[in-house]
Amino acid sequence: MVAITSAGVGSGLDIEGLVSKLVTAEGQPTTDRLNTQEATLQADLSAYGSLKGALSSFQTSVQALKDASAFKVRTATSSDTDLFTVTAGSAAVAGSFSISVDQLAQAAKVRSGDFSAETDVVGEGSLKIDLGSSSFNIAVGADTTLAGLRDAINSATDNPGVKATIIKVDTGSQLVLTSEKVGAANTISITATDANASDGKDLSRLATANLTTVQSAQDAIIHIDGQQVTRDSNSFSDAITGVTLSLVKADPATTGKITVAMDKSSVTSKLNDFIKSYNSLVNTMSNLSSYNAATQTGGPLLGDATLRGVQNQLRQVLSSVVQGGGGISALADIGIVSDKTGNLQLDSSKLDKAMTTNFDAIANLFSSENGLAKKFDSTLTTYLSSDGPLSSRINGVNKSIAGIADQRDALNTRLTALESRYRKQFTAMDTLVAQLQSTGSFLTQQLANLPGVVSTNG
Repeated sequence: MVAITSAGVGSGLDIEGLVSKLVTAEGQPTTDRLNTQEATLQADLSAYGSLKGALSSFQTSVQALKDASAFKVRTATSSDTDLFTVTAGSAAVAGSFSISVDQLAQAAKVRSGDFSAETDVVGEGSLKIDLGSSSFNIAVGADTTLAGLRDAINSATDNPGVKATIIKVDTGSQLVLTSEKVGAANTISITATDANASDGKDLSRLATANLTTVQSAQDAIIHIDGQQVTRDSNSFSDAITGVTLSLVKADPATTGKITVAMDKSSVTSKLNDFIKSYNSLVNTMSNLSSYNAATQTGGPLLGDATLRGVQNQLRQVLSSVVQGGGGISALADIGIVSDKTGNLQLDSSKLDKAMTTNFDAIANLFSSENGLAKKFDSTLTTYLSSDGPLSSRINGVNKSIAGIADQRDALNTRLTALESRYRKQFTAMDTLVAQLQSTGSFLTQQLANLPGVVSTNG
């Protein structure tokens, strides 16, 4: 007999539909259960991710207060930036200083007499060029031109800082030498050795005695509160502790002022970041662990031990006292207090007063060995580390999600086998029905052919 390949040929039943519904009915309860479990785990995973992100953001703001240098930022202002500009480092002490600029440090510049053109041969011999205590030698060949001499000076590997150029004036071409270094010690001098006095070129024209001083090397001179200070540079970085003074213009008749102060705005900005990120963390934890009595639903981390642990430890640090602060030992002393929701609020006037009267004590509160920033950072590092409790919970959730995927695979394998079994059973039934129908038709025909048998089919 020919095998039936189309389900339902004999019985007329929708065997494929029946098989599909039976398999679905078998697997749906387990599928629903796994979907619910996975949705809960994914919500937990997202919640832990939100908590970790908020903790990381808070740690960033904490670490900005952990280093004592954050509280040693100083501002320095110049009353006359046409005379000088000023910057201050952490070692600078608050105060003011009067400054007058008598003269700027400048570089030496000398020029030769006239040559008819830069292609003129300058002579034969050698030139010893001194720049302060350093020197270098230039060999001058019989065919060395003024331009060639310029290039030889500039390309000399042992040149300590003399630059040569040629200017073309109405009377001819002149070689100009300029020191790259300012300061009275960096004078330029040239000793010429003429190896061919008979060539009529006279290399000695380039010796110091025959050069014209365009600009003399000189040191910078200023007066700080009436006291003279001389340096070989226009930058004074060691005259006032922690302060760098950069000269712009000399004007002995004008007195300017430097004012050095503690940078309150920098510290205030860091404290505001600290408060903002802490409040964001508090709100995140509150949302994740909240309970809505009206809907009787809770946040994904309601009752979570890890979240409760974070909350408790942060509260402990927040309320802790730091010794050795000279009257400032807690956040409330600088105007930072918690409201009824657990968020931090800042009393700006109290903070400003604390910074004005005891700036260093604020640094002690946060960045000392037992300071709040270091305590917060240590706590946060524990929770955020790769082997910490938060990572452990996240790893556990991921493992459970992977377990659900394994259960889905097992379910699919079982349902595939069940589908195959149902299809074989229904196909066998359909085949039997087809055989019975065929037998029935044959018997009907045989009976119809018997004498005396009347068919009742109209």
